[in-house]
Amino acid sequence: MKAVIQRVDGAALSADGQAVASIGKGLVVYVGIEQTDVEADAERLANKLACMRIFSDDADKLNLSVSDIGGDILLVSNFTLCADISHGNRPSFTSAMRPAAAASAMFDYLADFVTDLMRLGRGKVCRGVFGADMRIEQINAGPITIIY
Repeated sequence: MKAVIQRVDGAALSADGQAVASIGKGLVVYVGIEQTDVEADAERLANKLACMRIFSDDADKLNLSVSDIGGDILLVSNFTLCADISHGNRPSFTSAMRPAAAASAMFDYLADFVTDLMRLGRGKVCRGVFGADMRIEQINAGPITIIY
């Protein structure tokens, strides 16, 4: 499982021209699900997202997590994170999980697990539309971008 995690001041996602989700301060997480991924991989990523300390405290040190600040999380499925460009110029996506139904189920499992972890906080967890052509507008903060 691959993820690009970006700290944001806000984000909005639309699919097929329709508004789907918006968040305030928190994380936008692009997730690529690979053939070899299992539920334990999703659980590890979910725990990392809820606990990773990439928000500043009063001393301007990165000591707070999205849970600590009551921030939001927007999860976006993105099979292109599984691209292999080591041979030629056309990306190969053979490592992306197939069939799409299995990848969608794994993405839903991750989103549900993150939602359970974030229940005690004030933040919300939103998700994009699996397999849809999405548009994401986000205001990166920092910028802080973590590749997992």
